[in-house]
Amino acid sequence: MNPMIETEQVTGLTTAGSAKESFSAAESRASVYSMTGFAGSTNAVVLPQMGETRVLLALKSVNHRFLDIQLRLPAGYDALEMELRRILKEEFVRGHIEFGLTLDRNAQRGFTLNRTALSACVEAFRSAAREYALDAQPDLNVMLRLPGVLQQEAMYSEEDQKSLAEFVVEETRRLIPKLKAMRAREGRELARLLQRAMLEMDETVQSLERLHPEIAARHEQRLQQKVTALIGGEVNRQRLLEEVALLADRNDVSEELQRLHTHIQHFSELLEQGGEVGKKLDFLLQELNREANTLLSKTTGIAGKGTEVTELGLALKANIEKAREQIQNLE
Repeated sequence: MNPMIETEQVTGLTTAGSAKESFSAAESRASVYSMTGFAGSTNAVVLPQMGETRVLLALKSVNHRFLDIQLRLPAGYDALEMELRRILKEEFVRGHIEFGLTLDRNAQRGFTLNRTALSACVEAFRSAAREYALDAQPDLNVMLRLPGVLQQEAMYSEEDQKSLAEFVVEETRRLIPKLKAMRAREGRELARLLQRAMLEMDETVQSLERLHPEIAARHEQRLQQKVTALIGGEVNRQRLLEEVALLADRNDVSEELQRLHTHIQHFSELLEQGGEVGKKLDFLLQELNREANTLLSKTTGIAGKGTEVTELGLALKANIEKAREQIQNLE
């Protein structure tokens, strides 16, 4: 059963202006799902033999790497457990799903006196009293505690259990859309937060791009100074420039900036597609973090705008970590 849920979509990030427009237009259309939700019900069910019985159902989900289903049912409902597992596997892809069935304990079980066993216990007591010339009477409280004398039995007949199982399956199918609706609401909020994080990261990358010419110039200046200091005296200027250019290319961050843009764009596109995207988005955030680390390592110690570059890089990593925390709860 697939509930009809209002969905959202988000568009990719390109430039600062279009990124803001995309975020604003997509804010209400994301179709990703959270793994957190709850749905429950309490019903009075009339059974063929037992009559009215109070039935409580609870369906809860939290985040999990895979689909993990845990059922809490009274003893003797093995067939119902298999059917519920089948239904839940058809409806959910990821998450720790907990299902609980609670019945009115007062109506569920009663006690039966085993008169044969009790009579045997009383006769044995009196026989022992006569044999050993004891003046004593059997204690009923003690006798009732003896194994097999007072038996607890299930009050539900086979017909009752069948009717109850049919009701639970039907009610579970009604609860699943409610749980999905809550997961969808949580998913829309997560998508909004993630899209905002992508927007902030995209703006950070653009700020780093504006600093890129100065970063490259500082790299070249620093490398020339180091090479000159190492060689000393007369140098072949052309050879020196070639070596400096080679070293400068190794410290160039243009490729990292481009890959950051690409990953942010891809992230936004996956949010727009919706569905089961949690694992893919988590992988993209790992790639974003790797590029941010490389960028920071290449710009360490740059004079002039070096402090600003470091602050931007750290802000980028902080947004990545926030996004990773939120991603853990996406289906």
